[in-house]
Order: sequence, then structure tokens, then C-alpha cells
Amino acid sequence: MLPIAIHPRPNSFSDRWIARCEREGIPFRRIDGHASDVMSQLEGAGALLWHFSHGEPRDLLVARHVLTAATARGLHVFPDGPTAWHFDDKVAQKYLLEALGAPLVPTHVFFDEATALRWIDGTLFPKVFKLKRGSGSRNVRLVHSASEARALAHRAFRAGFNPSGSVSGEAWKLAAAWNKGNLTAFLRSLPEKIQRRRRLDLHAGREAGYIYFQDFVDGNRYDTRVTVIGDRAFGFTRDVRRNDFRASGSGSVDHRVERVSLACVETAFRVARAMRSQSTAFDFVQDPEGRPLIVEVSYGYDAWAVEACPGHWDSALTWHDGRTWPEDAILDDVLAALQPARQVGPTVEPVSGPAIPWSR
Repeated sequence: MLPIAIHPRPNSFSDRWIARCEREGIPFRRIDGHASDVMSQLEGAGALLWHFSHGEPRDLLVARHVLTAATARGLHVFPDGPTAWHFDDKVAQKYLLEALGAPLVPTHVFFDEATALRWIDGTLFPKVFKLKRGSGSRNVRLVHSASEARALAHRAFRAGFNPSGSVSGEAWKLAAAWNKGNLTAFLRSLPEKIQRRRRLDLHAGREAGYIYFQDFVDGNRYDTRVTVIGDRAFGFTRDVRRNDFRASGSGSVDHRVERVSLACVETAFRVARAMRSQSTAFDFVQDPEGRPLIVEVSYGYDAWAVEACPGHWDSALTWHDGRTWPEDAILDDVLAALQPARQVGPTVEPVSGPAIPWSR
């Protein structure tokens, strides 16, 4: 088998990929995806794996380009184009999910202030304001009035916003660290975190020239995260923060299977197939009738939360007991693609044809 090229990034999927390759004797090589000679480094490789991050400016500048170029060269890559072209870009996700007819929370984006203001004056509130970038509910706020929305629009089309978000907006993390007994470790990590945020703001540039709102779907005590990797779906819920409307980033994760709606699992499988995605995490809320609505999607996620799931569903909604590291599932699918005769793990047949109906 041709070796697998892996771009190592500490505390990412690459840690487990490299450890497993070393343990099982799977041929691989470490490469530097940021290097000018990266194409030379890929000579003789059969695949390229790069778990690139929304928080690393260099990754955002070059990772998609290198992965696309490696695909053109004939390598099997993770993440591939359909999986990651819309990563950390909620505007791109809006258009993709609407094109597929997927059940997206109604989403509105405007690229000039006059049009945005006309919509603001004619809509009902509250609405959820977001920047296209950010995770863990960063850059997300509930807008209660037209005057508040107009102020945001004025800023969006002038000074703009820092992509890392405001430090004051994440004060809840201090209370969370206190409640978990991790306050000392949290305070020690602050200087490095602040430096990383400053670097991101410097290199990524301001978020400006657009404004993005989603309808507020009230009545959800938690959201549902379904992560689809090939023919496997892992599900858990995240409780909404106290005195807040946001669940993402709350840290209050519940892996009880009975809390996960099978309608969310089925929808996640169907959308992932239509997207032709290798691995995608879907965040769902439910409307008053219990129908799943997608808030956003991401190929990147915390592996520990997926591994802690007691099992997974296949696309026939059959349950399989047993915990699985998502990095292992991804690597299994890559190995299966490189060696079709070796049945390492289940794969998903590609979907063709027009968008599928989503009504049940």
C-alpha cells in the first residue's frame, strides 16, 4: 500500500492517526502542509490526511488549496472538497443546505446595508445574529429588537467584527471552570489563549461586508449533535446554558441514547449522503412539532464527545453497541478506499440525482 501522508497538528485527529499507524505498521509519513515544497513531500503517497483548524490562520490560508491540489494529483484526501469547502463558513452552509432542500433553520444573509435594514424593519424578533466564522457559540447572540439589529448592521458594513469574538462574551467559561474545579488550570491557560486570539484577529482580518441572522427556534432545552462518518452516526445532546439560549460550547453533554431523536439521525444520514461528505457533525434543534432543523454543520469537532457515545447507528438505523474513536472510523474508511479488497469498515454509496424530499 502506498504510504499515507499526515500533517501533524497537536491535539487534533492527527495524534491518533499517527499513533495507530505506528502501532499497526500502516505505512505513513509526516508532512508539513504549510511548506512551499509540500507537493514534493507528497511524492509516492496514496493519501493525505490533514485535520485543519478554524483557529489556525495558516490552515485557513492554505489547507483547502493543498488538499484540492493533492486530489488533482490522484491522492485520496481527508477532508475532501465536498466535506470541507464550507467549513467554518455559515454563509456557505446556508446556500449548500438550501440547494439540497435540507431542513435548515430559516436563515437570512445580506451583503448591503440598505437591503439589510429594509428586512430588519419588516421582520419579527427575536433573531439570532451570527458571524460566518466561529465555534462553541462564539460570535452568536440573541437580538431582541429592530434597533439592536440596526446597530449590528451599521457595524457590519463599517468597522466589522473581530473573528475571534469578544473576550467579555465568553465570561461564562470562567464560571464553568469554577464549577468544575478547573479554575487554576483555566487561568494558567489564559495568556496563551489571548495570544492565539490576537494572532487570529491579525491574520484572518475583520468580519465585515455582510450580516447574518437565523430565526430563533424557542422551546429547546438542549440541541442534538449527530456526527456521521461513512455509514456510522453518533448522537448526543447538549443542554442549553443556564439563563442563555445557546447549547454549543456549554460543556453539558449528555450521551443517553433515549434523548437523541431518530428523526435527527435519519436526517443527518440523508443530508450527509446528499453532501457526499466523509464526516460531518450536524447540530439540530426541533420545531414545536418535533421536526429536526439543522442549525449548522462542521467537519471538525471534539473527538472525545463522539468517542463517549455508547454505540452508533448505521444508515438503516440499526444500533451497534461499542465506543469508537472518530479518528479510527475515518482512518478505516481511508484504508478501505486505498485497498478496496480489504473490508476495513462500511462505506456509503454515492448519491446522484436531484435533491431529495425531506418531509416524513
